[in-house]
Amino acid sequence: MPSPFICSERGDGVDVIVQQVGRSQPQQVVIQCYEVTDQIKSILRFIRSSGTTLAGYQNERITQLPLQDIFYIEAVEGRVFAYTAGQVFELKCKLYEFETLYQGEQFFRCGKSMVVNLMKIDSVTPILNGRFSARLFNGENIIISRQYVPTLKELLSGGML
Repeated sequence: MPSPFICSERGDGVDVIVQQVGRSQPQQVVIQCYEVTDQIKSILRFIRSSGTTLAGYQNERITQLPLQDIFYIEAVEGRVFAYTAGQVFELKCKLYEFETLYQGEQFFRCGKSMVVNLMKIDSVTPILNGRFSARLFNGENIIISRQYVPTLKELLSGGML
């Protein structure tokens, strides 16, 4: 007998069905598709990153920081910081190292000193000099440098968000 539905939605040609299973059954994600599109690949990257954590430092305290909680990463005066909904953590890596490791996990270089989580962008608006302003779900606005705008447009038109 199938498990009870928690929710079922239809939109943009994709049905989303969530079912609750008993604790004795494994949790799983099944994707049924006609072909593996960029949108499907984006969903896969998001699912894979949902369990990933990295060490974030606040004063002398080390916290396991879930990757999906990070809104953006910024390099300031030789130090790298991760910003979540309400906290800031220092990372012990270079910005380019973070970008290299997590580029396929919905992170996008948006400026010389910043990488943003594409899944945390609420809206994007063009501003002066070919730059864009991205409003994040936490209410912050960040600037997408003009050099990175074409890549962002490609990601947006490819259904990455």
